[in-house]
Formats: sequence, C-alpha cells, structure tokens
Amino acid sequence: MISAMTSLRVVTYNIHKGVQGLGPASRLEIHNLMQAVQGFEADVVCLQEVRGFNRQMQKRFAHWPGVGQATHLAPPGYEAVYRTNAVTRHGEHGNALLTRWPVLGHGHHDVSDHRFEQRGLLHVRLEVKGAPLHVVVAHLGLIHASRERQVRQIGAMLEREVPAGEPLVVAGDFNDWGERLHEAMAALGLLTFENIRHATYPSRLPLLHLDRIYTRGLRPLSAHVPHGGNWARLSDHLPLIAELAFE
Repeated sequence: MISAMTSLRVVTYNIHKGVQGLGPASRLEIHNLMQAVQGFEADVVCLQEVRGFNRQMQKRFAHWPGVGQATHLAPPGYEAVYRTNAVTRHGEHGNALLTRWPVLGHGHHDVSDHRFEQRGLLHVRLEVKGAPLHVVVAHLGLIHASRERQVRQIGAMLEREVPAGEPLVVAGDFNDWGERLHEAMAALGLLTFENIRHATYPSRLPLLHLDRIYTRGLRPLSAHVPHGGNWARLSDHLPLIAELAFE
C-alpha cells in the first residue's frame, strides 16, 4: 500500500516527433507541446514518437531544441527517461517517460516483429511514496498479427521483471483500431476502462481508440481526452489523461 496518496495522474501521448505537416508546409510544434505537457500536471507522462536527434530537422528549423525532445519536454522538477526504438537515415526516435517521482531503474525491450517496423518497450521502475511502481511505455505495430505477438512479448517481459504484487501501468499507442487486444491484455492481468471509448486519432476528427492505459494493482477512476483549442494542431494524436487509484 502506498500511504498518504490515493490517486495517480497518468498521461499517454504520441507526439508525432514534434513536427506536424509535410514538406515545406511542415511546422515545428515541440515548443507548444512543452507547454501542453506542463499543463497536464501529471505524475507520469508516457510519450511515443519522441526524437533524440534528427540532423535534417535541426537544419530545417531554426528553433530546433538543443537537447533531446524528452529532456526539452520535461517540466521543472521532472526526470526524463528516453530510449530509442527506431534508427532512421537522419536520426532516431523512440519512447520516453517524464515523471515527478524518483526513477529507480529503466530498461528497453526490442519487440520489432519484422524488418519494416522498429518497435520497442520502455520499462521504468519508479519510487512513489517509498513503494515501487512499474510503468511500461509501448508503441505497437501496424499489423494485427504483429501486435498479438508483441503483447505476448509484453507478458514475457512482465513475468521476468515485474513482481506480481507491485503496481503496474502499461500505456502507449497500441495501433489497435479494431480494439482486439483487450482480451490478450486481460489475460496478463492488465485492465483498462470498461465500456468507455476514448478516441484519440486522428486529432482533427478522433474516431479511433489507439492510445490506451492498462493497469494492474491500480484501479482506473476516470479518463478524458482534451479537445478544442490547439490540440488538433500539436500532433496527429490527442493525449489520453487518466486518474488511477492505488489498491
């Protein structure tokens, strides 16, 4: 039991590498995303499609951050953890976690299912009020059969690295537009919000529930997806914001 604390705010957000649009019409949104992340006032922010560096974008945009995007996005007092999933011609990108709680350790697990998609899991162990909390940031593949195999890899990693009695969050972009992974995740003891759909994609007209927060040892209290304002401009996804209770 984690004392003197009843809930935890967790956000998952695919930031589309901090840039929106294509070619000459593309625009840098990473600085606006920084303000958005600060506004979450979250305990844990799980991010996907985060760039550590990109030489082409650095030349393209005069105000490209001088540090990796995870570090740039971290609010004052937060720690940023970043690991690469994919290496590209001009740079790389991966998953990140930003947290106001101490980081006890972290690791990366390559779950790429074929040579056309580089995918990974970021596992971070936090200390929350003197007790451990495990958070896994996931970005799964575009093919359903790949996602099924990747969920099995999540299960194997959890069995190796997460004790059964320690609370766990698995959050990220599951690319599961058919919503067919709930049963496989439930078999791992991971549950999400029942009978509630939180469409996060595409940001301009959200129809698909691609971004998820699953939990074990925590109880989902509420969740919402912000709309309006500049949210549709910041990324092709909308963030999913959840309140979780410790059991």
